[in-house]
Amino acid sequence: MKQALVDDTEDVSLDFGNEEELAFRKAKIRHPLATFFHLFFRVSAIVTYVGCDWFSRSFVGCFVTVLLLLSFDFWSVKNVTGRLMVGLRWWNQVDEDGKSHWIFEARKVSPNNITATEAEARIFWLGLIICPIIWIVFFFSTLFSLKLKWLAYLQRQQ
Repeated sequence: MKQALVDDTEDVSLDFGNEEELAFRKAKIRHPLATFFHLFFRVSAIVTYVGCDWFSRSFVGCFVTVLLLLSFDFWSVKNVTGRLMVGLRWWNQVDEDGKSHWIFEARKVSPNNITATEAEARIFWLGLIICPIIWIVFFFSTLFSLKLKWLAYLQRQQ
């Protein structure tokens, strides 16, 4: 006995509005100040590191400035830009036994969610990935290049 195959799938199409509205939503930046500061602290730390010999001869001053800029960046990503641009939240919770648990939350992606745009999300994640890659390049270039002036400086102090 032959059984006929029955197509029981239904056609589901999502209505995102017209194409112009969708393209505008993808390109628009809803939080320009948060986007600016997300990149400002990171780029400022890199520029300070690269140009610290031009601005100051103090290694400690440059180190503290870069450290402060990266600390501001960490705070802003954790508390402001991560939440506004891509909907990230995380915190530490200690239970009754004294065990520490990290709780991470992310906004669910839905077509009707217009609080963050694709452009903001792309800027957020690219900034979060590219800047550490630049720092790794700086690390290896400093590690494999012999900074003779620092070597002479250390010998003179001893």
